[in-house]
Amino acid sequence: MTQPTATTVRFLCAKTRSVAFLLSAISFLIYPIILRAQEEQPRQVFDRAVSDFQGGRIEESVAGFDRLVKLAPTALPQLWQRGIALYYAGRFKDCRAQFESHRTVNPDDVENAAWHFLCVARGESPAKAKAALLPVGPDSRVPMSQIYQMLRGELTVEQVLKAGGFQMEGQFYAELYVGLYLEALGNAEQALKHIRNASADRYSGSGYMHDVARVHHDRLVKPVSSAKP
Repeated sequence: MTQPTATTVRFLCAKTRSVAFLLSAISFLIYPIILRAQEEQPRQVFDRAVSDFQGGRIEESVAGFDRLVKLAPTALPQLWQRGIALYYAGRFKDCRAQFESHRTVNPDDVENAAWHFLCVARGESPAKAKAALLPVGPDSRVPMSQIYQMLRGELTVEQVLKAGGFQMEGQFYAELYVGLYLEALGNAEQALKHIRNASADRYSGSGYMHDVARVHHDRLVKPVSSAKP
């Protein structure tokens, strides 16, 4: 077999180096594209954080929402779901800040003011929560006006429950926010009664907030560590 000449060897070596350089350059150019393709999109992160919360996986949910804020910082004011997850994670200062941020895009919402109240009450005291109660605009949902008056100390829980009326949605919101309010005031026994009522299957049409009631009830009656993926 004929041995390659020195010229041929030099040519092949140069050719190999050229190909290696070209492949390296291509890899350098496409690597960021591959990384971007592998990154999760904000919607995917949001959906997983919501799913984790609905499954009672609070720490995972909070981590997902925090990751979402890093991916899409401008979405922060919209993320009231993050505020609720922060509440259950015990991050009351961050919870308060989230609902203060949400008010900039949803200033009329009584529920936002209620969760802000709960965060401050649990993180500091009910008296400070009452003093820091966020103003709201017109919220026509029954019984949001009465819930807000309860937070201000102007109505009793019995009056709120009565204002819930005979419609399922009104009853649900009355039971949920009375339960949350009583818990924030330290009345755990009565709180459990109303949270249990709000978590009932008959209120499943209330959507995400029914998930909140169900998760809250599960955390009251089961060890937190029992939540499974």
